[in-house]
Amino acid sequence: MYAVIKTGGKQYRVVSGEKLKIEQIPAEVGTEITLDQVLMLGEGESVKVGTPVVVGATVKATVLSQGRHDKIRIFKMRRRKHSQKHQGHRQNYTEIRVDLISDGVASLPSA
Repeated sequence: MYAVIKTGGKQYRVVSGEKLKIEQIPAEVGTEITLDQVLMLGEGESVKVGTPVVVGATVKATVLSQGRHDKIRIFKMRRRKHSQKHQGHRQNYTEIRVDLISDGVASLPSA
C-alpha cells in the first residue's frame, strides 16, 4: 500500500518502511507523528483519491533526526559593471520513517 501525503507545502509518495526528508516540523527525535493530509491511497490496481483529502486516512511516522541540507551557493554577476553578489542558503529538514499507512476503515476483529 502507498499513499500521497502533503506536508510543508510539498507532496510525497510514501510506502511503509520508507525514510524521507521533509520540511522541518517541531517534533523531538524518537517521537511518533501522525500526518493526516493524505491526498491519495493506492494498493495494486485500486486507487482512492480524496477531495481534497481522503477522509479518515492517516500516516504514522517516527522522527529519526533533525538537520540541515547542504549549502546552496548563489552567485550573481552583472558583466562589465564590476558588480557581484554572493549568497548562500541551508534548508532545515526533518528525517522521518513511515511506520503505518491507515485508510481509516475500522476492521472488526474476527471471532
